[in-house]
Amino acid sequence: MNMKHSSVAALTVGALGIVYGDIGTSPLYAMNEVFFGSGRLAPTPEHAAGVASLIFWLLVLVIGIKYALFVLQADHEGEGGVFALLTLIERYEGRHIVPISLLLMFAAGLLFGDGIITPAISVLSAIEGLKVAAPGLAHFVVPLTVAVLFVVFFFQKFGTKRVGKIYGPIMLLWFVAIGFLGLRQVLLAPGILVPILNPISALSLLASLSLEHLAFLIGAVFLVLTGSEALYADLGHFGKRAIRIGWYMVVFPALALCYAGQGAYLLRGAPVEGGNLFYSLVPQAMLYPMIVLATLATVIASVALIFGAYSLVSQAIMLHLLPRLRVVHTNRETEGQIYIPAVNMALLVGSVSLVLLFGSASRLAAAYGFSVAGVMLVTSVAMIVVARKHWGWPKWAAFSVFGAFAVLDAGFFSANSVKFLEGGYIPFSLGCGIFAVIATWRWGRNIIRTAYGEYSAGHDMGWFLDLKGRLEGSGGMLRDGRVRQLVELDRAVVFLVSRPIMGRSDPIPVKLRVYLKRKGAIPKDILLLNIDQERVPFLKRHSHIIDLGSNVFSVKVRFGFMENPDAAHVLRELYRESIFEKKFRRCTIETSEDELILDYDLPWWDRTRARFFRKLLRFSVPAYRYFGLRREASAGLSKTVIPVRLRAQGVRVEIPEFPLEGSRDLIDPDTLEPTTIRYTAIR
Repeated sequence: MNMKHSSVAALTVGALGIVYGDIGTSPLYAMNEVFFGSGRLAPTPEHAAGVASLIFWLLVLVIGIKYALFVLQADHEGEGGVFALLTLIERYEGRHIVPISLLLMFAAGLLFGDGIITPAISVLSAIEGLKVAAPGLAHFVVPLTVAVLFVVFFFQKFGTKRVGKIYGPIMLLWFVAIGFLGLRQVLLAPGILVPILNPISALSLLASLSLEHLAFLIGAVFLVLTGSEALYADLGHFGKRAIRIGWYMVVFPALALCYAGQGAYLLRGAPVEGGNLFYSLVPQAMLYPMIVLATLATVIASVALIFGAYSLVSQAIMLHLLPRLRVVHTNRETEGQIYIPAVNMALLVGSVSLVLLFGSASRLAAAYGFSVAGVMLVTSVAMIVVARKHWGWPKWAAFSVFGAFAVLDAGFFSANSVKFLEGGYIPFSLGCGIFAVIATWRWGRNIIRTAYGEYSAGHDMGWFLDLKGRLEGSGGMLRDGRVRQLVELDRAVVFLVSRPIMGRSDPIPVKLRVYLKRKGAIPKDILLLNIDQERVPFLKRHSHIIDLGSNVFSVKVRFGFMENPDAAHVLRELYRESIFEKKFRRCTIETSEDELILDYDLPWWDRTRARFFRKLLRFSVPAYRYFGLRREASAGLSKTVIPVRLRAQGVRVEIPEFPLEGSRDLIDPDTLEPTTIRYTAIR
């Protein structure tokens, strides 16, 4: 990640506004849920001390050690999140790799569910402070929450750099405020510090409860950890150093003091106003300003998971796990800061729907936690593989560290599963839906790659150049003695290719071979253009040009991630620089589109998956748009449809031909001889 122009201090403040928004606003509802919500724990002094100790040590172990020290090290080219883990572990072989990969894809779906719930519960919990300050305004809570959510999602298009500059200082003020509120209560009851710092207090509390009450308590306490995955998911936005400094220097001290203060308040036996523990800590004169600050903080909390979802989708697109979507880069200095309109709209609709469906933060808390616990469990399991294979840890060390975290996460997941029917089914259903999209897209792209690989096998650029040379030597026409003939077109054609052609041994691009078979012709002048985006914001334009002979050129052009690939502009620039002769002053630009054809003999399951994949293909941004081309603005743009036929026997690229007489065998223009249809087994 390129952060040359960003100071660590600025990134740290920005991280407070993005990475720690969710976990930083958990004091609004987490401890309240333990004693006055689903935790069902009596607010006695002993319970208050035990819960405060349990929360303190969970923050130390899970956030401070697991994520801040270990998980942040498992980056893939500066990016974090479940797809970074997926990329790392799929480099290695083993029977356990496939099931863990599937779990990571399912965890990605759970994170989308979390990204929908977080804005809803965060904003709702802040505005519910009106019930304490002015009970008569309680009926305005839901409409105000919906209005705030619309504002939150509207401003996402301005990006994390601009938003971080505004949100970071506000979030810093929030952490100072909650730390002060907690410190004020601790000074009134300093005896709370002894049980908090002693983990025996937390263990004694857990041992004193029945299994049923233990499950409810753990499910409620777990809310203090929601947002922990944002540390890893937003790694590409701010980097390890800024995230760690933010946690150890600001976030952890503020959270520890705030939760200790809530425990001290209960330890003193002070009254809890309106059943809301957090707002009971606030002096009456500061209640309305605190509601405003809390609302601003929860707006920021929503951003943490929203931008995490953006990073997740962007990584999935790059890994070919999701269809291409329009991705807008919002920061010229840092690649990870992006905005995806389609994802933003989906999260907005989902969050508003949850607010209208549940109506209160306490009811919505039942749906919260399940998805986060599932993601945390999968992360711990995957980290065992990363530690063993990628870092080279001995087996005992990997299982001792991350196996212990996995056991802890399994306890959280089991406790939150109790709330499945009360709302946990929502993130689970969303996770299943996203997993279905990922699995289907991956399966479909594998079919396409298999067909392409077989189609190009045995036909490299050397074969094509030799055929073109024979065609030129014969005066521009080759005949097979029957009906077929191969001709030379007096045209200049540019083929957009996904991989650069560096020499005669490279495979022939599929669209070039399909063009040859379908048209029975070879253009006289050919340009194979590859556009590659690098992981730096801007690049001094560099074009690598190779003359392959026989009037065939290969060009590779590099762009930075903040630049929009524009094939038409590149071609005009190369022409102005006299890179090519005048014959390229007018040319045709060939791009391609995949078309999956299904046969009647397919099993129903494969037919269902293939139909779903075809819908995803239509939803995906077309390749020619990715290259900055528009049909209405780019004269000479031609799209070649590449048909891939799927049958029970296998898959192949198939150019349909119908012989009206003679043999049923097809004439292959590559060899000018009859050929039969062969299907390649799907790998």
